[in-house]
Amino acid sequence: MIITSHSDMLDTDAKTGVWLGEFTDPYYEFIDAGYDVVLASPAGGRPPVDEMSTMTEHITGANRRFNDDAEAQLKFGSTKKLSEISTDGFAGVFFPGGHGPMWDLAEDEDCGKIILEFDESKKIIGAVCHGSAAFNSAVKHRPDFLQGKRITCFSNREEALTGREKNIPYLLEDLLKAHGANVENGPIPFAVNVTTNDNIITGQNPLSAGSAAKLMVEMLQSRA
Repeated sequence: MIITSHSDMLDTDAKTGVWLGEFTDPYYEFIDAGYDVVLASPAGGRPPVDEMSTMTEHITGANRRFNDDAEAQLKFGSTKKLSEISTDGFAGVFFPGGHGPMWDLAEDEDCGKIILEFDESKKIIGAVCHGSAAFNSAVKHRPDFLQGKRITCFSNREEALTGREKNIPYLLEDLLKAHGANVENGPIPFAVNVTTNDNIITGQNPLSAGSAAKLMVEMLQSRA
């Protein structure tokens, strides 16, 4: 799982980072399926967490489980540096969202290389919400990477409803479409929506994180 290290937003004192449920929901899907999960981030160490994702109305069962899981908290607090990660031995990679990836994972050279190495080996690549911004780093290495691919991401409409659309560098839906992706976002904001394209699985929003991870587990197990 590759997590953002970025916390600042544009023209506001508010901070961002990873959306906690988009990490915890998939993390426990993978753990409960018996997978060894390695956590990495551009800067290493503890990733920033969007404080809004820890508010009562956004807390998931996985969040509460994480709060009582000393081992998981230790892993989260000491992520490996992305530059030190080799793709050897991994069956898949997953990118949680939060607005942070729009800055760092979208531009990180190591991130782009990792995505392309997984894709060339047809290993499974998963992303949820703004985690799909990481695909921009792959496009920097291979401009046609997203051409014609069916994916989903946090929609322009959802962005407007959060009130943060003026505090981000671009609208993710527009960026992915500009790279040639077929962005298939659902008609109802903040409803579960998961899309697959060969070895790529994407979820639209926080509520889609668990479903995207479950599908990823199914695909991993079907290949075992």
